[in-house]
Amino acid sequence: MLYCNSLTEYKRRLTREVMIGKIPMGGLNPIRLQSMTTVDTMDTKGSVEQVIRMVDAGCEYVRITAPSMKEAENLGEIKKELLKRGYDVPLVADIHFTPNAAELAAKLVEKVRINPGNYVDKKKFELIEYTDESYQAELDRIQKRFIPLVAICKEYGTAMRIGTNHGSLSDRILSRYGDTPLGMVESALEFIRICEAQSYFNLVISMKASNTQVMVQAYRLLVQKLEEEGLQPYPLHLGVTEAGEGEDGRIKSAVGIGTLLEDGLGDTVRVSLTEEPEFEIPVAKALVDRYNFRSGHQPIASIENYPINPFQYSRRISREVLNIGGTNVPRVITDFSKIDDVQMTDMKSIGLHYFELTDKWSLGDTGADYIYSSNSPVPFMLPNGIKEILDYKCWLSATDQANKYPLIDAATYVSGLTEKHPQLNFIRANYNDFTTDFYSQIKADKTVVLVIDTNNEHAMPALRRLMVYLIDHQVDNPVILLRKFTLCSDDALQLAAATDLGGLLVDGLGDGVMISAELIDKNQLNKKEWLSLVKNYNDTSFGILQAARTRMTKTEYISCPSCGRTLFDLQETTAMIRKRTDHLKGVKIGIMGCIVNGPGEMADADYGYVGVGKDKIALYRGQNVIKKSVHADHAVDELIELIKEDGRWI
Repeated sequence: MLYCNSLTEYKRRLTREVMIGKIPMGGLNPIRLQSMTTVDTMDTKGSVEQVIRMVDAGCEYVRITAPSMKEAENLGEIKKELLKRGYDVPLVADIHFTPNAAELAAKLVEKVRINPGNYVDKKKFELIEYTDESYQAELDRIQKRFIPLVAICKEYGTAMRIGTNHGSLSDRILSRYGDTPLGMVESALEFIRICEAQSYFNLVISMKASNTQVMVQAYRLLVQKLEEEGLQPYPLHLGVTEAGEGEDGRIKSAVGIGTLLEDGLGDTVRVSLTEEPEFEIPVAKALVDRYNFRSGHQPIASIENYPINPFQYSRRISREVLNIGGTNVPRVITDFSKIDDVQMTDMKSIGLHYFELTDKWSLGDTGADYIYSSNSPVPFMLPNGIKEILDYKCWLSATDQANKYPLIDAATYVSGLTEKHPQLNFIRANYNDFTTDFYSQIKADKTVVLVIDTNNEHAMPALRRLMVYLIDHQVDNPVILLRKFTLCSDDALQLAAATDLGGLLVDGLGDGVMISAELIDKNQLNKKEWLSLVKNYNDTSFGILQAARTRMTKTEYISCPSCGRTLFDLQETTAMIRKRTDHLKGVKIGIMGCIVNGPGEMADADYGYVGVGKDKIALYRGQNVIKKSVHADHAVDELIELIKEDGRWI
């Protein structure tokens, strides 16, 4: 496993140091934070003021779009004005389609970002048959057009990011490698090889995708391929493209970025939110700060032979116990144990709505599958399909044992049970519980679902190690992944839980999740505060499953974070589309500010809403444009009509 120094001990990958202005990246330097402006690049004053807000928020590199020569030239003016005001932050020119603009920008700013999918190639969504000779001819054409930029970067000491995006792979790459992580990696390697042949090594590499599984696999595979080919260990820029806004954007970013940080990969982070860029920095900082003191974590037994393919998703095979494991979607268990005097209306916090007038329940798409009540059984009948879990001693004295299920600690289970449920028993275990006796008993017991947790600060690798133990011992019991948290902000909880649980789910490990408040004193909060916290736990659990692509329970919005190319108010438009479509479970809608982030960047979307001019919108079905120039005033209505035409409007 070359992509990762260790699967159990936190060791950051040592990369080549790259100078970007006066702030170095990689090597032994801290993980850097960056973002991108959203103001029109030709608005010098507006750009400068936004850059200052970003730097004051902690941004260390600032990226600015340069879609044409005029914007590239104005980067020099922005740089001058920033220096006048005492801000010597490195600027990064973001380039798509225009090599001339890249060559000009490389003389003016500290770094240029190019996309190998569109730097030379033009995307026409054509499948092309190549011979080895004709493919090499294409590579020769790319080299001829790319070398001038390399020469300028060498002369001016300018750094370069080769930034592959899943959604904008060239027709040539797609024709040979398909829409795959390997295609993403090869797209970047073609340009890296040219740079190394020219003795230019001032490179940073990224492998961005809106699909977290693809993104994680691509970065891992890139590191593996660099090692295999003997290429330099270049620093990595981590990011999930078009993560979206609010809670969803934060959780999705943490699943993708956090998974890689856990493996010691990543030298700079950009969290792409459909919000003002200065709001991205605290989120990126929160993700990175978790690793500042990670080196002192409890030791975890090493993994010599990893039974999971880290470059391709495959869910661990588990037996089915009731409705957990097997081919069932991962389940959500919500911790309701700290709520006193539970009323039917309290269930609204976990997606179960009770209507007193009709005496009926309505179950939302994010309604919990199981409720953990500990020693306080819910005093009313739960809606059909929702199950309750009680601690073992409480379950033994319950009047309705058949419709409630016990949670049993491993020591009690191994010592022998006087009674257990005939269908489903939850057995809670951590690292120390996995003895020979324990393995043999749970393996033979067709009613056991494991609930595994850890007290190790290095939680995700510790849980991953337990999963590997199970696989190595051919134990196929379903597994619920449990994480316990102290009282913290909603953002902090979402980022930590999404990293620790999402990092396992993207590798196919886990049949359910549970976020618990065990580390919080029951008397710390009143009932209203507890219900709010439980709602956050429940929503976060479903958000993690969706972000990891393992259970889709709501509409997914693939929205770009906006930049100087954006042709409409992206935040307002995203909110408007969300308001009218957020009931479309499993439908993916791409909302892109311009054609650069258009059909390519929203590769996974079912439908697309893309700015193509002032007040002009193009509507897409998949990657095919259906309506080319719809006025913004009624574009959302026409988007909905398109969804209805396909029979997907519920």
